[in-house]
Amino acid sequence: MKLGIKFDKERCLPLLLTGIVIAVDQITKAIIASNWPIRRYEDDIIADFFNNGFLQIIHVRNDAIAFSLGRGLPDSIKPALFVILPVLVLGILFWYYLRANDLTRMQRWAVAGILGGGIGNIIDRIFRPAGVVDFIDVKFYGLFGWERWPTFNIADSSVVVCCILLLITIIIDSINKKQEAAK
Repeated sequence: MKLGIKFDKERCLPLLLTGIVIAVDQITKAIIASNWPIRRYEDDIIADFFNNGFLQIIHVRNDAIAFSLGRGLPDSIKPALFVILPVLVLGILFWYYLRANDLTRMQRWAVAGILGGGIGNIIDRIFRPAGVVDFIDVKFYGLFGWERWPTFNIADSSVVVCCILLLITIIIDSINKKQEAAK
């Protein structure tokens, strides 16, 4: 792995995705926060877009991290674990993004999406004292014992989809390199 900063179109263009994810995430959260009352997960659903309840829009707040992990932690610990640590991780990821010359084009786009989603949720953790705004609620048909997937937002979606994409591209790249070395 070679590290060195080289600014070019291919390196900078994916960062547009970071900005787009942050903007769309914050706009949708602002719309939900200003137009839907906050509900608990157990409360009635506000909007049901399909008669079968597959996709629903609700307004809940998550004062923890993914899947509400850490909800029971003392409030004195939460800022360090849910703001400072993610900021450090995103800072390292951004530094790596800028310095690494071995990332493929698709990997750069995936990392840019992860950065956008991470920053979107950190903005909520800093500026929304009630917690991160989550509003997308989908039916999960009892898989893993869940009738519904934990409520999420655009930032969460971006992080998950881009992490999966990044993992797939790393695996494919590794397979291709092994095949080339075997020739």
